[in-house]
Amino acid sequence: MFKSFAAPHAKGKIAKDKIFGAAGAAARDIACIGADKVINGTQGAILDEDGSLVCLPTVEKVYRSLSTRELIAYAPIAGVPEYLDKVIEAAFGKTRPQGHISAVATAGGTGGIHHAVWNYTSAGDAVLTAEWYWSAYKLLCADMNRRLDTYRMLTPDGHYNTAALETKIRECAATQDSVMVIINTPAHNPTGYSLSKKEMQDVVRMTGHVSEETGVKVILFLDVAYLDYAGDKDEVRDVFQALSHLPEGVLAIVQYSMSKGFTMYGQRVGAMIGISDNEEIIREFFYINQYTSRATWSNINRPCMMTLAKVYSNPNLLSAIEGERDTYYRMIKARADLFMQEASACGLSYIPYVAGFFISLPAKQPDAVCEKLHAQHIYIVPLAAGIRVAVCAIPLRQIPGLAGRIKTVLDEVEG
Repeated sequence: MFKSFAAPHAKGKIAKDKIFGAAGAAARDIACIGADKVINGTQGAILDEDGSLVCLPTVEKVYRSLSTRELIAYAPIAGVPEYLDKVIEAAFGKTRPQGHISAVATAGGTGGIHHAVWNYTSAGDAVLTAEWYWSAYKLLCADMNRRLDTYRMLTPDGHYNTAALETKIRECAATQDSVMVIINTPAHNPTGYSLSKKEMQDVVRMTGHVSEETGVKVILFLDVAYLDYAGDKDEVRDVFQALSHLPEGVLAIVQYSMSKGFTMYGQRVGAMIGISDNEEIIREFFYINQYTSRATWSNINRPCMMTLAKVYSNPNLLSAIEGERDTYYRMIKARADLFMQEASACGLSYIPYVAGFFISLPAKQPDAVCEKLHAQHIYIVPLAAGIRVAVCAIPLRQIPGLAGRIKTVLDEVEG
């Protein structure tokens, strides 16, 4: 009797996502006892002080104003031309790196990660990221017969650990032709850390030296999903200047997503933006990633792309949206500031936070800690290295005392 029809590489696949699992448990508890009695710090989406999912008003206005044709028509495989032009502006603002640049539309940020792993690494290769990482990175690598390897993200004094990354790249260079490094910044998911311009310059300089010495090609992939809630729009983008005139052996890919910046989570629209000092490399970038789009989803959501194109073509609309983003940035910051203040007061350790949707807490037994917190109707997400608290989703009124309650349970579980 047949027990499986799956091909050997597909057997045994099952996606058990801890984030959605924790969110589902919170939803069931809310249905039983009410939202006011449950702290739901699981969702990677902005919820307002009433617990409602946020949509930027001007984004909704522009989206709903599109013609029927724009709502239903196919888009070009590489993306709507106006979108491809304006998404580069949306990502870089006034700090566009110097070099050859091209964009390809992707199905959210995840689609760009998929394309980069598939097109710039080989079967069996390691893809590198920090030990604090978004769990989907590991899933994406495994599904394409790659493996995710990690390095310690921060030094003991709380700075980006370029030396640890260099060690890992050199290890990979011994057996691989290319090494892809995923860095989630600014407003890192899941810790809220952001690399400074100098830290990014150090990374670029280091990867260039390693490439020159070993012959390995380095793909520096920046996941900037939380860019628009990372602080002052010009200051946070200054880090992209470090990508100007890249070393010969380094290709940078900046992955932009409309999910957070435009509060269009389920529309699944983003863009991978390639940067190189070599025009031929960027021409190749455009064609191979467009090809992979055709071989996966074909083309993506046209009306969402047109929404961004219209916004970035109209200074008044853009100004309105930037004001709305700033309101929600400040709302999230107020929650994070209070949580960190109380965490420091009660001795609860957390990873240095700059901005973003999440704060992360080191823990040796994160699953056990989170499970025990469920009894107190507190839902946060266990990760490989600790616990993620989604301050983007917890109303300010529920923040007081939360750090202390987590600290008490963590001490009970871990001693």
